[in-house]
Amino acid sequence: VQLQAFGGGSVQAGGSLRLSCSASGRASDTYTLGWFRQGNGAVRDFVCGIRWTGTDTYCIDSLKGRFTISRDNVRNTAFLQMNNLTPEDTAVYICAASNDYEDRSTRYRYWGKGTQVTVSS
Repeated sequence: VQLQAFGGGSVQAGGSLRLSCSASGRASDTYTLGWFRQGNGAVRDFVCGIRWTGTDTYCIDSLKGRFTISRDNVRNTAFLQMNNLTPEDTAVYICAASNDYEDRSTRYRYWGKGTQVTVSS
């Protein structure tokens, strides 16, 4: 499975961005797709995930209400809508695919290259 993230950029605090993660390859539409972010540290923090059916979604509590994940299985693409961004959201955002509906990075088998999101105050 190959993953590619799009849509990063620079915005001011309070702005919005919509990230896209395009998946391709064998059975790529049957995986859970997750978004992680990596700030200055080396740790990749889970942001949101969506089951392959699209019926189950999960975002970490601190981002609920601002971040929303969705997917379009016809286009094999997952989206991360990010609203009311703050400088603390600045990070490289990375999409990943897992056989399981999970938030642990160790359970994600395939990783794409990230897209940079920079939020200025």
